[in-house]
Amino acid sequence: MAQRKSFIPADFKVPDTLQNEHFRIRMLTVNDVVKDYDAVMSSIKHLKVVYPLSSWPSKDLTIEQDLIDLGWHQKEFQNRNSFAYTVVRLDESEVIGSLYINPAEKDGYDARITMWVRSSVVEDGLDSILFDFVKKWISKDWPFRKVGYPGREINWTEWESIN
Repeated sequence: MAQRKSFIPADFKVPDTLQNEHFRIRMLTVNDVVKDYDAVMSSIKHLKVVYPLSSWPSKDLTIEQDLIDLGWHQKEFQNRNSFAYTVVRLDESEVIGSLYINPAEKDGYDARITMWVRSSVVEDGLDSILFDFVKKWISKDWPFRKVGYPGREINWTEWESIN
């Protein structure tokens, strides 16, 4: 089975963990399924606002389907095709969100980065803290020239209309 060409240089060391005083960002793995499933299922209404053009997540999502999704994300990370991170409390007691770094597949863009936090932490300001933290991290440590942040710096409809 042929692998896609990575959208990052072969010699780039992909960061596996980053943290601040609010949360830790680390590679998403199948071991996160129970806490990830809780975060997703408790935040469906919020996630439909974050990803308005997506059918994910469905209220019918099962833990087995979430496990399959996490396994796919983990394998893609290992293959360096895309990078899914979980955002957890510093004590690892709860998944509070996710971060996805993907090839942009849009003219002029190197990467498409999306993220979400569970609905219960939005009022705590963690969504904007996460976005600001990630944006600085990406510009400082990742090899991208131009990053698209659909749903944040460009709305999803405009993003989808880019060739």
